[in-house]
Amino acid sequence: MDTVKTMRAEHLLNLVGDRLHTLPLIVLYLTDGCNSKCVTCDIWRNPRRNMSLELVETIAEACQELRVKWLLLSGGEAMQHPGWPGIAQRFREAGIYVMLLTNGLLLRKQAEAVIASVDEVIVSLDGGTAETYQAIRGVDGFDLVLEGIRAVRAGGLPVITRTTVQRGNYHEIPQIITVAKDAGATRVSFLAVDVSNEFAFGPRFTADTSLPILSTTNDSITQHQPPSSTALTADDVSKLAQVLDEVEAQFADDFASGLIAESPAKLRRIAGYFAALTGQTEFPRPRCNAPHINVVIEVDGTLRPCYFLPAFGQIHVSQGATGEAASLKTEINNDTARALRQAYRTGARPECERCVCPLYKGPRSLLRM
Repeated sequence: MDTVKTMRAEHLLNLVGDRLHTLPLIVLYLTDGCNSKCVTCDIWRNPRRNMSLELVETIAEACQELRVKWLLLSGGEAMQHPGWPGIAQRFREAGIYVMLLTNGLLLRKQAEAVIASVDEVIVSLDGGTAETYQAIRGVDGFDLVLEGIRAVRAGGLPVITRTTVQRGNYHEIPQIITVAKDAGATRVSFLAVDVSNEFAFGPRFTADTSLPILSTTNDSITQHQPPSSTALTADDVSKLAQVLDEVEAQFADDFASGLIAESPAKLRRIAGYFAALTGQTEFPRPRCNAPHINVVIEVDGTLRPCYFLPAFGQIHVSQGATGEAASLKTEINNDTARALRQAYRTGARPECERCVCPLYKGPRSLLRM
């Protein structure tokens, strides 16, 4: 028991200074290919690369020493990696809680593998109707995704739906909650679409010239293009506020039960974000310590402190029993990594001001792990 308490206490050391002593969460980009064609992302236009099994093993070998507790399989579309079930099982065998982030298009087809390989599924659900879903995701997959959710829930796995709120779907938030509930989702979650970060989710700004291209020169953000077609206008922001009022009244029981992951107040921060984009108010600065508790590992081993900050290093395939297996522990504390943590913590990273997907784990949460 004392050993367990000591291991948990080690996580707290991450919150003191800018050196990581443990790594509670890893986000693993298994592939940078995708079978959706989302309006907010261009990754599907690129040739697909899959993470090598040798690199996966290098990462897995480092997990025990780094006290990894959670692993999120992501991409691209993680389920397009041909070896993803075995990869998931490799980390579960190490005692790690494995989550699968997916667009859901392959859930029904691979339901048995999902049920056998992961602990939790997070499914993107960007519309409350088939028409809206297809307009945003670029494929006719609405019913297929809902069928996949039902199939996985039938196997007992928890399923969280995640909706990226944008101009094309904010009016359907009530329908999204309803269809997710009807499909058996255990939680329903929402976040605002990111229209300003040049580092997140691949080269998203080449397909639509109306999208904003932002630079971070001299620690400031400069917009060089008109507002994104996915961002809400000032009029839309007012309408979203009305929608959220209706949602709070209509789904009061679901807020109380935790089915809707965000509180009404947190959902209204989404409206505040879009209001800030239109210049009506200041950005609601999010509470976040993601770079102190997690790392994002891309297909080729490139390391990021979170989705929205630039790369700080790279890991490579192990070379022998005492070779590169510990390089993950070394790289997460290199000079660039520690400088990035200090910069975001002190408010010097402009991307953090308008982050749409913050992650915060306080001391109590880390001790419970």
